[in-house]
Amino acid sequence: MRWSSVRAAWRRTTAPAVAGVLALGLLAGCAGPGQLAAPWPAGLPVRAELAETPFFPDDSYYCGPAALATSLSAAGLPTRPEALVGQVFLPGREGALQVEMLAGARRRGAVATVIPPTPEALWREVAAGQPVVVLQNLGLSWAPSWHYAVVVGYDAEAATVLLRSGPMQRQEMALRTFLHTWDRSERWAFVTTPPGRLSATATRAEAVRALVAYERNAPAADAARAYRAGLARWPDDQVLGMGLGNALYAAGDPAGAERAFRDVAERHQSPAAYNNLARLLLERGDKAQARSAAERGLAVAGPLRATLAETLRAIDTPGSGPR
Repeated sequence: MRWSSVRAAWRRTTAPAVAGVLALGLLAGCAGPGQLAAPWPAGLPVRAELAETPFFPDDSYYCGPAALATSLSAAGLPTRPEALVGQVFLPGREGALQVEMLAGARRRGAVATVIPPTPEALWREVAAGQPVVVLQNLGLSWAPSWHYAVVVGYDAEAATVLLRSGPMQRQEMALRTFLHTWDRSERWAFVTTPPGRLSATATRAEAVRALVAYERNAPAADAARAYRAGLARWPDDQVLGMGLGNALYAAGDPAGAERAFRDVAERHQSPAAYNNLARLLLERGDKAQARSAAERGLAVAGPLRATLAETLRAIDTPGSGPR
């Protein structure tokens, strides 16, 4: 089947942003109170702590695997740090790159989402029950000591942050100190969630990026569940709609895929969705509707003109359709 891929469309629309994230490329190996936001954000508790968050003590270079195992286990995906060392740790660099941390989370079945670089985003994730992996520089700007830790709580009145960090199960750090160390990584942070649950604060662009990346390694049914969660928050997102259709088709649910592609095609006049819809209808043996969908796609085809023309030729080929 000549199928239109959601990842190809996503790469065309988001490649510059992706490059910006990966270019950061920081590598982490372990090595008086400020004032929280005033007025305090509406609907946010003034203090919270995820006391049940797992803890994996580490006093070596393996803070990346330890922090990621903490996040994954808290998300319902029990993982030991030693199971992650070969996936995220670079022995020659004695640390873990951010891109490897995200990829390692996805390989373990989690949706890994970079969150906005603000303290409020940290607090909202924690308040939603999701610990946050953060990258800090515990050294100096000219002598960095990169370190991954996990934010598990905060106290607005005391202006403190609670961390699972290295050998410390409950490190209480002054907000001012924490922000200095976090600022040096350009405030990079991410959360891991099981499919079907989203980060509380991720932007639409970061959520789409995370879900498309998750699909690469996920079983089709899990990918479909993840895309449904994204569409529940952003029902008009074209990339998420296409992703859902492709995942449902791969999961053996052509009827669900047809509904997803039809929705994207009609909502966005998407040639890719019209093409996939036409192919599904042809597989079902409904050549008349398949032709109608392909012709509607061809009318708005743009760069996909050749693909839609090929689909029309397939519809017109004697004996095409189910066998």
